[in-house]
Amino acid sequence: MTTPDLLYSEVEEDLRASVRALLADRCPPAAVLARAEGPAPYDGRLWHALARELGAAGLQVPEEHGGAGATLRETAVVLEELGRAAAPTPFLGSAVLATTALLACAGGAELLAALAAGERTAALAVPLAAAPGTGFPWAGLPQTVRADGAGALTGRVAAVADAAAADVLLVPAAGPDGPGLYAVEADAAGLAVAPRTSLDLTRPLADLALHGVPARRLAGPAEAPAAVERALLTGAGLLASEQLGIAEWCLATTTTYLKERRQFGRPVGSFQAVKHRLADLWLEAAGARAAARGAADALARGAEDAPLAVAVAQAYCGDAAVRAAEECVQLHGGIGMTWEHPAHLYLKRAKADQIALGTPGRHRAALAVLADLPAPTG
Repeated sequence: MTTPDLLYSEVEEDLRASVRALLADRCPPAAVLARAEGPAPYDGRLWHALARELGAAGLQVPEEHGGAGATLRETAVVLEELGRAAAPTPFLGSAVLATTALLACAGGAELLAALAAGERTAALAVPLAAAPGTGFPWAGLPQTVRADGAGALTGRVAAVADAAAADVLLVPAAGPDGPGLYAVEADAAGLAVAPRTSLDLTRPLADLALHGVPARRLAGPAEAPAAVERALLTGAGLLASEQLGIAEWCLATTTTYLKERRQFGRPVGSFQAVKHRLADLWLEAAGARAAARGAADALARGAEDAPLAVAVAQAYCGDAAVRAAEECVQLHGGIGMTWEHPAHLYLKRAKADQIALGTPGRHRAALAVLADLPAPTG
């Protein structure tokens, strides 16, 4: 077993600085709040700058397909910064889930190049709650799509992230000869995309209804299940980096506030009880950083123990981000409870991320199996 590299390289730090500067300029909290209250889920100009000018959409795509030829470590750094800004972008759905699935499909080269260039966006049409290892057709989840002999799709998929903003949908479906992965244009006849109210206003969900929708098969039974499983595993592993970004923003913002807010003639942060709460948050954030970096490094290396690293990261980071966001709201006192303060955006995203791509409990159960440990009791 290779020892994971948890440190950031100089290239990764340079990428972080570029993404952070872009988000500070184009995506301040006030802009995120305004976007959450508006009809458009995403800022097209922000996505253009992130995907095309910085090349973030194609980081994990090989150079021969128009990408940067980087690794999932760099993609994880981008997700950290997006989490830190609670940025409303389709990065997770398009640049991570859909792109990872396409990388495993022999028939997706043309679409992959368009995604890498930031010219199009895609969404993997599985419920956001789908966890790695669930298996086709995701037993217990509301996904019932079938392909007929001509490749037309019929069925429904609930709670698909980024579907409303996608140019193309990658739909796993059961076909006459077994499971397959199909590409469906967003404006295809017979496709209905119905936005649904989601807890996280910065990552909209939608329900899909397909009635004889024309589709192009990208992968058949030999490739499709593995492609979707790889996408779910990668998405879960890198989501931990977004959760890390949420936790670090909450810790930094709360610490700054408590240094400035005064009560009884002294900074609130000087009280011993408050110091202990912040120290606990710092320790949890440090643990989340180690777990998230371990998962990103294992996925980037294609390590055999990558599923184990992902399970560790999601079992820990989901709860850590929620706790940091809850403490952020409480320690900001009255202003933390208002809509105008951005703390609620981070709490909602943390809670939504906690149940996305498998709950912490689901990953703890997977961890027990992968590590051959007794099953968790809670």
